[in-house]
Amino acid sequence: MAAVGQPFENTSRPTPGLVDIPHVSDAVPVSDAVPVTARVTSPASLLIAWQLDQKSVLIVGGGDVASGRLQHVLDAGARVALVAPRDRLHPLTRSLVDSSDRITHHDRTYVPADLDGADMVLTAIDDVDVSRDIAVQSRARRIPINVADDPSFCDFYFGSQIRQGPLQVMVSTNGKGPKLANIIRQRIEDSIPKGAGAAIDKVGVLREKLKSRAPGVGGEVSRKRMKWMVELCTTWEMDELALLDDEHMETLLEGWEDNVVLSAERVGLRSIA
Repeated sequence: MAAVGQPFENTSRPTPGLVDIPHVSDAVPVSDAVPVTARVTSPASLLIAWQLDQKSVLIVGGGDVASGRLQHVLDAGARVALVAPRDRLHPLTRSLVDSSDRITHHDRTYVPADLDGADMVLTAIDDVDVSRDIAVQSRARRIPINVADDPSFCDFYFGSQIRQGPLQVMVSTNGKGPKLANIIRQRIEDSIPKGAGAAIDKVGVLREKLKSRAPGVGGEVSRKRMKWMVELCTTWEMDELALLDDEHMETLLEGWEDNVVLSAERVGLRSIA
């Protein structure tokens, strides 16, 4: 990628069917970079992709809201301890409890010992006082917690989410307007190409193949790999990337040594432009 204020330089002659990868100039010193200013009116949340695979999540509650929370953390690969009387479980919650081997259901109300071993705590119950007590106890043990519909007792929020394969997009209003977040999410979702998730999957496979062909972490080889992948992603259409198979990838990688990205037509894909 080009540094601020430094254009790409490309003095080689283009070859039909090939895309030449430009040379990237040295980065501009910080003192010469264009200054960026921002007016911060209130603290913002740090949006991160939290890795919950095989982590332990405690969910207190089994109603409608809890069922959504449960689905989210299961999708993230978490192991869940669900604390709620069975006769109060939402149908979706009950179905997940009965079908998933990553849920341990405790058919009772919350006790402080439920926090033992938890990496994250979510509460979704109607008793505000109990929820806040759980939040205080969790924070005392430095366990991040989300209390449904009580932002002041939340260490993090659940935004309105888009999921398309490996693609995840979250819209957060910092607990101020959940319905507006949902409306904005729908508008964003309408603008995302339907093949985006498949394209990301294929690009991920291609990156691993490229790393096997040109191994190494950091240094010139990493920069060269990054430039090559950036050029591929910016010159190919999303739908073309989604159509890549192993044979196409091997053909595409033939241009790696020559520092060029073959066009979609050159690897055997018809242009959809």
